[in-house]
Amino acid sequence: MLEIRPTCEHCNKALHFDSEEAMICTFECTFCKDCVNDVLKQVCPNCSGGFEKRPIRPEGMLKKYPVSTKEIHKPVDLEKHLKRISN
Repeated sequence: MLEIRPTCEHCNKALHFDSEEAMICTFECTFCKDCVNDVLKQVCPNCSGGFEKRPIRPEGMLKKYPVSTKEIHKPVDLEKHLKRISN
Protein backbone atom coordinates (compact mmCIF):
# COMPACT_ATOMS: atom_id res chain seq x y z
CA MET A 1 0.00 0.00 0.00
CA LEU A 2 1.47 3.35 -1.01
CA GLU A 3 1.92 5.88 1.78
CA ILE A 4 0.86 8.81 -0.45
CA ARG A 5 3.30 11.22 1.20
CA PRO A 6 2.09 14.80 1.63
CA THR A 7 5.02 16.89 0.37
CA CYS A 8 7.95 17.08 -2.04
CA GLU A 9 11.11 15.87 -0.33
CA HIS A 10 13.19 18.61 -1.94
CA CYS A 11 11.11 21.81 -1.96
CA ASN A 12 8.43 20.80 0.58
CA LYS A 13 5.58 21.72 -1.80
CA ALA A 14 2.24 20.28 -0.66
CA LEU A 15 1.22 17.23 -2.70
CA HIS A 16 -2.31 16.33 -1.68
CA PHE A 17 -3.60 12.77 -2.20
CA ASP A 18 -5.11 13.79 -5.54
CA SER A 19 -2.18 15.86 -6.80
CA GLU A 20 -1.35 15.54 -10.48
CA GLU A 21 2.10 16.96 -9.63
CA ALA A 22 3.33 14.09 -7.42
CA MET A 23 6.05 11.79 -8.74
CA ILE A 24 7.51 8.71 -7.03
CA CYS A 25 10.39 6.30 -7.54
CA THR A 26 10.27 2.55 -6.83
CA PHE A 27 11.02 3.21 -3.14
CA GLU A 28 8.23 5.81 -2.99
CA CYS A 29 10.57 8.78 -2.63
CA THR A 30 8.17 11.62 -3.41
CA PHE A 31 8.93 14.79 -5.36
CA CYS A 32 6.92 17.35 -7.31
CA LYS A 33 7.05 17.39 -11.12
CA ASP A 34 9.02 20.64 -11.16
CA CYS A 35 11.80 19.23 -8.97
CA VAL A 36 11.87 15.92 -10.87
CA ASN A 37 12.13 17.58 -14.28
CA ASP A 38 14.02 20.81 -13.62
CA VAL A 39 16.22 20.02 -10.62
CA LEU A 40 16.75 16.26 -10.36
CA LYS A 41 16.82 15.60 -14.13
CA GLN A 42 14.51 12.55 -13.75
CA VAL A 43 16.94 10.71 -11.42
CA CYS A 44 16.04 9.97 -7.80
CA PRO A 45 18.75 11.40 -5.51
CA ASN A 46 18.16 8.60 -2.99
CA CYS A 47 18.21 5.44 -5.14
CA SER A 48 19.27 6.67 -8.63
CA GLY A 49 16.07 5.26 -10.11
CA GLY A 50 13.57 6.99 -12.35
CA PHE A 51 10.19 8.49 -11.53
CA GLU A 52 6.57 7.81 -12.42
CA LYS A 53 3.38 9.77 -11.74
CA ARG A 54 2.03 8.82 -8.33
CA PRO A 55 -1.37 7.12 -8.54
CA ILE A 56 -4.33 8.91 -7.00
CA ARG A 57 -6.07 7.06 -4.20
CA PRO A 58 -9.85 7.27 -4.71
CA GLU A 59 -11.41 9.66 -2.22
CA GLY A 60 -13.86 6.97 -1.13
CA MET A 61 -10.95 4.81 0.06
CA LEU A 62 -9.31 7.46 2.25
CA LYS A 63 -11.20 6.55 5.41
CA LYS A 64 -10.20 2.90 5.22
CA TYR A 65 -6.73 3.58 3.79
CA PRO A 66 -5.62 7.03 4.99
CA VAL A 67 -2.71 8.81 3.38
CA SER A 68 0.48 9.61 5.26
CA THR A 69 0.81 12.83 7.22
CA LYS A 70 4.55 12.38 7.77
CA GLU A 71 6.52 15.02 5.91
CA ILE A 72 9.97 14.10 4.63
CA HIS A 73 11.85 17.28 3.82
CA LYS A 74 15.49 16.77 3.00
CA PRO A 75 16.63 19.15 0.29
CA VAL A 76 18.99 17.56 -2.20
CA ASP A 77 22.64 18.59 -2.37
CA LEU A 78 22.32 19.61 -6.01
CA GLU A 79 26.04 19.89 -6.75
CA LYS A 80 26.62 16.35 -5.49
CA HIS A 81 23.52 14.98 -7.26
CA LEU A 82 24.36 16.51 -10.63
CA LYS A 83 27.96 15.34 -10.39
CA ARG A 84 26.82 11.79 -9.59
CA ILE A 85 24.37 11.59 -12.51
CA SER A 86 26.80 13.10 -15.02
CA ASN A 87 29.37 10.33 -14.49
